Amino acid sequence: QVRFVQSGGGLVQPGGSLNLSCSASGVSFSGYNLAWHRQATGKQRELVAQIYRDGKIYYAESVKDRFTLSKDSSKNSAYLEMKSLQVEDTAVYYCGLPGLGDDYWGQGTQVTVSS
Repeated sequence: QVRFVQSGGGLVQPGGSLNLSCSASGVSFSGYNLAWHRQATGKQRELVAQIYRDGKIYYAESVKDRFTLSKDSSKNSAYLEMKSLQVEDTAVYYCGLPGLGDDYWGQGTQVTVSS
């Protein structure tokens, strides 16, 4: 059985920082692409960042130079470090393994950027 656990998130003022964590049991992150998505209220889910099997990392233009995706294979965990947060970053953030189905995504964690 595959199970993802996400942590982090919360309320932060504009310009602040937050760190999100994601771990999984029942599946190894090694050998798969891993992504962070987000979905704001009333908007479509969008890709935030993705690390490919070869180690290359893609960032959406809106978060480039502010967010950092990392992965620790020894802990089967992934992280999203978010700096200089903006109100527009408010959303539910999901980590998962794209292309494998809904079971391979975390439950989501709320990030709210507000003064």
